[in-house]
Amino acid sequence: MEHPGVDENTAIYRTTNAEKKALDAANIEWYNDFRLAAEAHRQTRQYMQSYIKPGMTMIEICERLEETSRKLIGEHGLDAGLAFPTGCSLNHCAAHYTPNAGDTTVLQYDDVCKIDFGTHINGHIIDCAFTLTFDPKYDELLKAVKDATNTGIKTAGIDVRLCDVGKAIQEVMESYELEINGKTYPIKSIRNLNGHSIGSYRIHAGKTVPIVKGGEETKMEENEVFAIETFGSTGRGFVNDDMETSHYMKNYNDSHSLLRLAGSKKLLNVINQNFGTLAFCRRWLDRLGQSRYLLSLKDLCDKGVIDPYPPLCDVKGCYTAQYEHTIILRPTYKEVVSRGEDY
Repeated sequence: MEHPGVDENTAIYRTTNAEKKALDAANIEWYNDFRLAAEAHRQTRQYMQSYIKPGMTMIEICERLEETSRKLIGEHGLDAGLAFPTGCSLNHCAAHYTPNAGDTTVLQYDDVCKIDFGTHINGHIIDCAFTLTFDPKYDELLKAVKDATNTGIKTAGIDVRLCDVGKAIQEVMESYELEINGKTYPIKSIRNLNGHSIGSYRIHAGKTVPIVKGGEETKMEENEVFAIETFGSTGRGFVNDDMETSHYMKNYNDSHSLLRLAGSKKLLNVINQNFGTLAFCRRWLDRLGQSRYLLSLKDLCDKGVIDPYPPLCDVKGCYTAQYEHTIILRPTYKEVVSRGEDY
């Protein structure tokens, strides 16, 4: 897509200027890493949309998705693989839920399930999500959030202020409402969730893309990568930490904490070797043959070496939905690299 500009000539200049074309060509190798990771993501999510059915356990869904994604990405250490755990948050839970071992939660016909997963090649991360429902009564909620995400993608671009993206997203999101059982609910942007810039092996690289008006006046810049994601809710439009934690990630800025427990040192070594600064979950530690590690994991969290990311939930009884794409702000064009036939 062309970058938005103050006038039509700005966008045309970027697509025709020889210097911008040369900068594009110089970066083709890392653009292609994103494209390969995106293709694995596309094929995985299109398969999973036909596979997931009510009555399946959330563990069964996540393990099939991750198995499929690992094969398609050609998992190879830290060079290629999954970028973060599969989110499969249900209903009032908006993000950061993936089942731990022993979780018996079963997907129901009237659930609203957010499937959020990531792939990477050489640390170049694709962060992309969609919402799955089986009951058509939620269609307007999904339509609102998808429309808001596409609005964010359309608005984003080089030299665009982050606050302007948030304002455009909220305006579209909150123009919708949802009727369930004769009661009408306004659809709200979840104001304390947002999109974000993506760095090498770093899912949140420092800039946030709000989904409500206000926020930073910082501008998006050439060759930055962003996850444009929006969350809509029939509840308060505000989330809090709730339920058992499953997502964890090494603190990007912590490199020399003093650890006294041998178990903590051993677990940190496993995390460094297998995940580096990428997010992981307890199921992935189980998969690596780790056992009795919860005390060590707690110690790493208490010391600030590892950050826990608990599930984020709105009020019980409400419904939340999410859509997300990864975009590259190339010098010439804006590439919606994770776009697929599904959305």
